[in-house]
Amino acid sequence: MSLILSRRRLAAAVLRPGPVALAASRWLHTPPFATVSPHEISGSNPAEGSWTTSGNWNWLVDPLNGEKFIKVAEVQETEIKPFVESLSNCPKHGLHNPLKAPERYLMYGDISAEAANMLGQPVVSDFFAKLIQRVSPKSYQQALAEVQVSQKFLENFCGDQVRFLARSFAVPGNHLGQSSNGYRWPYGPVAIITPFNFPLEIPLLQLMGALYMGNKPVLKVDSKVSIVMDQMLRLLHACGMPAEDVDFINSDGITMNKLLLEANPKMTLFTGSSRVAEKLAADLKGKIKLEDAGFDWKILGPDVQEVDYIAWVCDQDAYACSGQKCSAQSILFMHKNWSSSGLLDKMKSLSERRKIEDLTIGPVLTVTTSSMIEHMKNLLKIPGSKVLFGGEPLENHSIPEIYGAFKPTAVFVPLSETLKSGNFELVTREIFGPFQVVTEYSDDQLELVLEACERMNAHLTAAVEVLGRSVNGTTYAGIRARTTGAPQNHWFGPAGDPRGAGIGTPEAIKLVWSCHREIIYDIGPLPKNWVLPSAT
Repeated sequence: MSLILSRRRLAAAVLRPGPVALAASRWLHTPPFATVSPHEISGSNPAEGSWTTSGNWNWLVDPLNGEKFIKVAEVQETEIKPFVESLSNCPKHGLHNPLKAPERYLMYGDISAEAANMLGQPVVSDFFAKLIQRVSPKSYQQALAEVQVSQKFLENFCGDQVRFLARSFAVPGNHLGQSSNGYRWPYGPVAIITPFNFPLEIPLLQLMGALYMGNKPVLKVDSKVSIVMDQMLRLLHACGMPAEDVDFINSDGITMNKLLLEANPKMTLFTGSSRVAEKLAADLKGKIKLEDAGFDWKILGPDVQEVDYIAWVCDQDAYACSGQKCSAQSILFMHKNWSSSGLLDKMKSLSERRKIEDLTIGPVLTVTTSSMIEHMKNLLKIPGSKVLFGGEPLENHSIPEIYGAFKPTAVFVPLSETLKSGNFELVTREIFGPFQVVTEYSDDQLELVLEACERMNAHLTAAVEVLGRSVNGTTYAGIRARTTGAPQNHWFGPAGDPRGAGIGTPEAIKLVWSCHREIIYDIGPLPKNWVLPSAT
């Protein structure tokens, strides 16, 4: 099946895709931009600015029942030449910059306005929320929140807001006619690699940031969920985005790695595992920005209050989206005053409300059930450790064995044991699923808590009472503090690493998708009595 549609045809086409059944027997509605059956997805043809297929089709397994349900055309290593040539044809000064094609800043302000309006329509937001649910199962509320954040982001960059991202400055020079001017300059050819857990929000926000600043991106989303950005790109085309501005590829990691090495993009944004992040950083010689894995922590201080609320936030932080957030609560440092507050009992009760029928708990797409059981058993070998709740596979489900199916789980490990050599690495191993460690400290053990935070390598998010001695890039403080949440209204990203990437805000876009360029104008006039000076 060939899926080649020009941008002009996309704007007018209204084709009905076959329905995709949801777990609760609901059906996807079809907005006008949805021009291909969601059962089959392809990529863009860089040479033609059109949709095309690969010679290799792979079936995706439904994470809820193990049946084949989406067929993806994945580009092979022998098929990457058009993508390499497309990036190579983009100049280092980008598709636009402050001194070239500035009208494109206005064009992307208009595209953002139109796309925000589209995503704000209930039939469209519902379409994307349910599509997200099908490929990355999470509750409808969580999926819809992802769409709403994306819509608000687009609203934030309507009109003149795109060109304001490229705001320059001038400093007076040493004499008449001289001034230095600082500009935000694009990299030109760039790459974006994003994971499965936020199929719309992460790739869309990073893609638009790259485009706003004048770059030409190739976008790779995890193939398990790439149908979501497939449909979003069609919406953007319908809203006026030139088809040739973005290359969209479905491939395995080996093929994408080969593409990066041959195309040599000037900057690559990677969101995903720390292991892959470090490999790419070496392969690309540091020309990369990272939002990699996070082992995220929360510290509850000695003042016990609002226990019901704190229990609810802890439950949301640890187990929403089945714990598959890079900002999910991985470890809870709890002052001993909370032990008699009933907090843990309330957390247990809240975790038991979660059920697969409404996807408040569901498939874990990168960690198997056996891997989580093995990790739990290893933790229980530590003296004083115990299962607080959960610790068992989900029951009465049809989730395939290649994915995880585990009850929301908390394991207690004593703080003194946590810090011991050999234990620390085990306790702070990130499990990308519904799994957290809980520990307890007293007033005279606060230094041990801070030592643990200092020894951790991941610095994405935290919820803390101690700010001056921590470094996490997105830190919530106060009684309503949480670890999860990446809305469009504040920076979200790690700190403590010069490669750290942000998302969502003007500061994040400028940091990740542009560099500083200084132009010094020195136009004269010469001093009236200028004479040739002596050699120096």
